[in-house]
Amino acid sequence: MELTSVHIDKPDDLNVIIGQAHFIKTVEDLHETLVGISPHLRFGLAFAEASGPRLIRTSGNDEDLTELATKNAVAIGAGHSFIVFLREGYPVNVLNAIRQVPEVCGIFCATANPVEVLIAETELGRGIIGIVDGGAPLGVEGSSDKEARKQLLRQIGYKL
Repeated sequence: MELTSVHIDKPDDLNVIIGQAHFIKTVEDLHETLVGISPHLRFGLAFAEASGPRLIRTSGNDEDLTELATKNAVAIGAGHSFIVFLREGYPVNVLNAIRQVPEVCGIFCATANPVEVLIAETELGRGIIGIVDGGAPLGVEGSSDKEARKQLLRQIGYKL
């Protein structure tokens, strides 16, 4: 078995969701789910088949994001993995809906941070074994950090 790391190529202002699913129907079901969340949400997605023609299946409502998802899905190269890039929306607004898609088995990450995908490769193929999401902690929050966190959540409308 060979272990490698794949850096996800993305601009800092985009959010990415990486997960695992099954069945070719995943692409259309993810697309329909994301379209139904908000008319403002822009997204691109790619899903890697693990059998049959083993193609990267793509969809989205933003050509650039779909192209970016495709490029990264090719780099990851792990069967039944999917990647979604979001603009004009955040993972917190779409994760529950994505989890409800019957083909979705799990979510590895949902972030705007720099991401590396940890890959194991065997004779059978490639699989995602983990994610490196952003940097390591630099310390523990103090009272002023807690207050700033609480204010931010209220400022952006996630808490009252």
